[in-house]
Amino acid sequence: MVSSLFLAVNGTLMRGLELNGNLLAVGAEFVKEAKTSPAYRLWSINDVHPAMQRVTAGGVSVDLEIWDVPADGVATVLLQEPPGLCIGKIELSDGDWVLGVLGEATLCEGKREITEYGGWRAYWADRQTATAGPSS
Repeated sequence: MVSSLFLAVNGTLMRGLELNGNLLAVGAEFVKEAKTSPAYRLWSINDVHPAMQRVTAGGVSVDLEIWDVPADGVATVLLQEPPGLCIGKIELSDGDWVLGVLGEATLCEGKREITEYGGWRAYWADRQTATAGPSS
């Protein structure tokens, strides 16, 4: 029986962000920062959270965090995720595969694609700079 597994997260479950407490509450431990293979695209879901999908063309390497999550805590974390996010297999830049958070295709339809940023943190930092405006 598996006691824990690695889970790749690419949005609000990351350290210091809104839903990180959901990982901490089940006893998950941060392992490392990582990147996907260059086969993923990313969307902003109403600037609340991202959704990532594996694609056959036009993908990039997306910034991730890898967490070691107790096996019995994975369902708890997933059930607390926003609707349309799910668990699937994600290929890392080193060729390893881990479970991770992905977005359903219907969740991404009509949403702003943010693939060019390579990650939620980079997108969010750019949004914060844009909304702050020029300083005097």
